[in-house]
Amino acid sequence: MSTGPERVYIARLAGTTVFDPLGDAVGRVRDVVLLVRRSGGAPTAVGLVVEVPGRRRVFMPLTRVTSISPGQVICTGVINLRRFKARQGETLAVAEMFERSVKLKSDKSTAYIEDMAIEPDRTRTWHVSKLFVRRAERRKGVLGFSRRGEALVVDTDQVTGLSTRDKNQGAALVIESFEDHKPADLAAALLEMSPSRSAEIAAALDDERLADVLEEMPEEDQVVLLSTLRSERAADVLEAMDPDDAADLLGDLPEKQAAALLELMEPEDAKHVEQLLGYEDDTAGGLMTTEPVIVGPETSVASCLAMVRKQELPPALASMVFVVRPPLETPTGRYVGLVHLQRLLREPPHEAIGTFVDPAIAPLHPDARLPEVARRMAAYDILALPVVGDDHRLVGAVSIDDVLDHLLPSDWREHIDEDSGPEQEVLHG
Repeated sequence: MSTGPERVYIARLAGTTVFDPLGDAVGRVRDVVLLVRRSGGAPTAVGLVVEVPGRRRVFMPLTRVTSISPGQVICTGVINLRRFKARQGETLAVAEMFERSVKLKSDKSTAYIEDMAIEPDRTRTWHVSKLFVRRAERRKGVLGFSRRGEALVVDTDQVTGLSTRDKNQGAALVIESFEDHKPADLAAALLEMSPSRSAEIAAALDDERLADVLEEMPEEDQVVLLSTLRSERAADVLEAMDPDDAADLLGDLPEKQAAALLELMEPEDAKHVEQLLGYEDDTAGGLMTTEPVIVGPETSVASCLAMVRKQELPPALASMVFVVRPPLETPTGRYVGLVHLQRLLREPPHEAIGTFVDPAIAPLHPDARLPEVARRMAAYDILALPVVGDDHRLVGAVSIDDVLDHLLPSDWREHIDEDSGPEQEVLHG
């Protein structure tokens, strides 16, 4: 086996393109999977986390790697396309070891890991051989430790604390690496990490970003992660979530805990969520959001177009506006109808929206069951439908993503982009 440089630094390896023997790109290295022994000794590197097309992260054993050299990793065999999730005893180098504090045996001082080097032994088993660390130092006028001290390279046997969880370990590096990714990508990465590390990352995210990430997680994982937050912080994150997602999450919590969080939320946000909690999960009322784009009949086309341009608006809800009599907050005044985005694009900007409603689209009743909602969407070939009560007031809208989320198996997120089998033979040699 040709492995190129015998010593490889993980920070440089991250982002490197993975090729098959024919020269076709397979993906990019995102992390290295380590086995860290609590009894001590150098951690063993057992595989790579590789991001393949579709931003799916999969595991590639280092036994499949035939060459590591600057700018490329060459491997052979088959790729298991199941999304990677760390097993018991496995640790991710970049996500979980970088920024961890250790003690230098030479002078008992504290240092923080900034990089790690791996190299193979005679049996071609890869071990962490070197650590690039930065000393922590106390500075005048600064509370605690600064991480701007001397940088040095040490052998792994010259430090203690590698296997110890670090409550002061930073999360900035992980968050920064996902800055340009969608929330679903960061959600998937958190599921790969140990529960304690994912809780650390969650604590460091701002409320809006964490809310977006939670919405992309399976319900049981949402509950686990939310439970790691202080109650006040959890309430702030729930306020930042879409009301329907917040209601689903609260519905999975113990009744006493859900009630306590609702009490901590802002009254207006809590009102929308409580409204949704009053409906059964598989009904239009339970599926809907209370925050679609709602306008009065006299609103201009130009104003409506400005509303649907908002970046935070989901694409399905941006495909139409709902026209009602005042008040414009759900439950609104009398429902008038909906106007499609395509219609808005064809009409003069100064015209009032009320003259362009589509009379063919009948609203859903809050008690309409999921199969009826799905059939109605398919029949109308539409991305969202209004939900109107017996008093003809708009109470919300059901979007296609909410319908699919309830129709698909509960573990559908674990199988995105998978082919017919768990493994795909894309590498040869």
